[in-house]
Amino acid sequence: MPWTREQMAARAALELRAGEYVNLGIGLPTMIPAYLPDDAGITVHAENGILGVGPFPYDDEVDADLIDAGKQTVTVRPGASFFGSEVSFAMIRGGHIDVAVLGALQVGANGDIANWMVPGRMIKGIGGAMDLVSGVPRVVALMEHLTRDGEHKLLGECTLPLTGRGVVSRVITDLAVLDVADGSFALVERAPDVTYEQVRAATGSPVLDREAVAT
Repeated sequence: MPWTREQMAARAALELRAGEYVNLGIGLPTMIPAYLPDDAGITVHAENGILGVGPFPYDDEVDADLIDAGKQTVTVRPGASFFGSEVSFAMIRGGHIDVAVLGALQVGANGDIANWMVPGRMIKGIGGAMDLVSGVPRVVALMEHLTRDGEHKLLGECTLPLTGRGVVSRVITDLAVLDVADGSFALVERAPDVTYEQVRAATGSPVLDREAVAT
């Protein structure tokens, strides 16, 4: 069966390594800190000016002045620091953030990502995603495999306005984990009881089955 959103966030947390500075995009990626142990050695960055973001607060912990870039209330880890957005974006543009985990509307087999607008729909703005995908060495897309209408979100080429070209290295969806390499998707892991055939049918581009190649 497909992973739940909570399971997707927990799976994405396994992509992060001790010592890394990580930016989490708005939406589903912001659930990841709940699955990072206190001793994980991972520092979460929010582009509105926090280094050391923790999980969402319980009701009795809410501080209305402590929010992330998506305007959600958050907690902070011991030793967290606060600064202006100009310093925050200097960290991103200067290559000081190791990983960005971003939601996506579409990801192409060439590593392109579209995650900031759908033509004809109201948008709030581009946000920091374009800076992130151009300034961070490793970009992971965390997203549903299909739209609510059952349309493909993993494609040979994105059809929506791009956020970045050739930047995504791995995609985690409710169905599977896939690598983006050599212009194709490569299956790394499947959700429990999800078959390769289901992943392939839900993907708008060929999917290399690494399990089959290994055998």
